[in-house]
This record gives sequence, structure tokens and C-alpha cells, in this order.
Amino acid sequence: MKVAIGCDHGGFGLKPVVEKYLENNGIGYKDFGCFDSKSVDYVDYAVPVCKAVLSGEYDFGILICGTGIGMSITANKFKGIRCAHCEDTFCAKMTRLHNDANVLAIGERVTGAGLAEEIVAAFLNTPFSFDERHERRIAKIKAVEEENFR
Repeated sequence: MKVAIGCDHGGFGLKPVVEKYLENNGIGYKDFGCFDSKSVDYVDYAVPVCKAVLSGEYDFGILICGTGIGMSITANKFKGIRCAHCEDTFCAKMTRLHNDANVLAIGERVTGAGLAEEIVAAFLNTPFSFDERHERRIAKIKAVEEENFR
């Protein structure tokens, strides 16, 4: 498994926690920035992470900003990205199990380090269910993308 990770200044303090979790669990990753706490635009870091996931080089993306909201909005502008903004482990598990989400967004200002590790673990360790009803719903999402992403 390989993970693309990115943050803005609002997520800069939480990114090392996530990276340490990945390292401790033998999960390969690439850090797409940012690399200090100077104010930056979250869009500039969500874009390369999403492109890396869409290229197939990375299995998942993890985006961190102050709340996770800006990153998730940006990520979901990409056809083929299903980014879930998660603030608890249940949602992280369900978005993989039911939605086959490929990008996780979390917020440093609303999620503590321990909970962030648990959310990342739930997201990365939960496989998609492949239940017919969930596959049907994802197919409908893809149809909406085809119609609206031009």
C-alpha cells in the first residue's frame, strides 16, 4: 500500500503524527507538502495528492488542513476521487466499506493526535465491501461525474 499525503499550514502539526503512524505500520507514503507552518492555500496541496491517487501510483490520499473541509471540497472536484471528511473512526470505516473512498480528509484543529491515528487506521485497514448495493451506488456516483465533470 502506498499513500499520498498533503497538508496546509493548518494541518502541518498533525501531518507528522500521521506519517509516524504510516512508518510504524510499514505503509509507504510520499509527503506532498506543505513543509512549514507558513500560511499557504490548501488547494495547492490537495491537487497533487489527488493527481497522484488518480495516476494509480498511490492507493490512497490523506489530506490535512485546519478542519478537513477545504481539502475535502477541493479533492471532490476531481473525477474519480471520493474524498471523505471524517472526524471519527466509524465514518472512516463506513466510507471505505460502503463508498470505496480513496482520499481521507481530517482537520488538525478538530481532531487530536490519538484520534487522528485511529481514523487513519480505520480508513486504511477497512476494505471495500463489494456488496452489490454499494457497487450500484458508486456506479451512480460515477454516472453523475460523467454528466457533470466536463
